[in-house]
Amino acid sequence: MNAVLLGATRGMGRALARLMAARKDRLFLLGRDADELQRSAHDLEALGAAGEVGFAQCDLERADGFAAALDRAQDALGRLETVVVTAAQFASQEELENDAALRDRLLTVNFTNTIHFCEEARRRLLEGGGGTLCVFSSVAGDRARKPVLLYGATKAGLSHYLNGLDHKFRRSGLKTVLIKPGFVRTSMTAGLPEPPFTGEPGQVARIALRALDRGKPVTYAPKIWRWVMFCVRLLPRAVMRRAKF
Repeated sequence: MNAVLLGATRGMGRALARLMAARKDRLFLLGRDADELQRSAHDLEALGAAGEVGFAQCDLERADGFAAALDRAQDALGRLETVVVTAAQFASQEELENDAALRDRLLTVNFTNTIHFCEEARRRLLEGGGGTLCVFSSVAGDRARKPVLLYGATKAGLSHYLNGLDHKFRRSGLKTVLIKPGFVRTSMTAGLPEPPFTGEPGQVARIALRALDRGKPVTYAPKIWRWVMFCVRLLPRAVMRRAKF
């Protein structure tokens, strides 16, 4: 497939890109850091990606650059078949409560601007006859919880949006694939206490790739989080007020 990936220079996005390169997909990378993009492109070419792996700078804090970045990807690939978004920001609840600038940045990147980017991608995919939009959200958006109140709110909104896209545009040829990772051992979560069922980037990437190939609307990764969050959603409000998780 021809695929554009935003956030594939590290973590789960990098693991997914490497799997796609190994099976000879054609890839184009988007991200903030030009040096990281170049290193990642060379790595993916060495792994077997079809043709040259192009890249362009695209910062989720700057929505005015989304259209140009996707245009460059489309010019390089010829046709957009798949757009994958794994990029996001994370900060602790305490940091977000005490730093208004950080809070504004996370809310903008994880929700508002991710949706702006997805809208640019959605329009191009539909104009090309259809395709797949795959976005990584989080189980943090499934139920409001004290330790991830603000981060979870952005993921709840993002998940709601992706589900709505599936309802509205699936018959028009747009497949939306929503990936909901649990806690994953990456640089973003380094130093945080690890809960049960902690995942690895490669494990999540393999699950995500299967969902991407099948056009599955919602996938939890690791899969056990589907049942964990099912139980959490059933807990009474009084229990959630006392809970520390």
